[in-house]
Amino acid sequence: QVQLVESGGGLVQAGGSLRLSCAASGIQFSINGMNWYRQTPGNQRELVAAITGGGTTNYPDSMKGRFTISADNVKNTAYLQMNTLKPEDTGVYYCQTSRNWTPYWGQGTQVTVSS
Repeated sequence: QVQLVESGGGLVQAGGSLRLSCAASGIQFSINGMNWYRQTPGNQRELVAAITGGGTTNYPDSMKGRFTISADNVKNTAYLQMNTLKPEDTGVYYCQTSRNWTPYWGQGTQVTVSS
């Protein structure tokens, strides 16, 4: 059974930083890779960052510069370092992976950036 558990969200002032974690069980990030998505108020869920099983990272153009994805394959945990946070980054952040075309999602962690 695949389980993804996010943590690290919270309330931060604009300009601050947070590091989100996604601990996985039942699946190996080193094989399947992992993505971070977010859903901000009034918007569809969007991709924030991706890392392949081999460690290659990818970011949508709109996310480049302030977000960094990484993974610890020994701990089977992925991270999202978020810097210079803005109020518009407020939302629920999800980790997601897949295996054999089946997607798996965490429950999400709330990030709130105050102005």
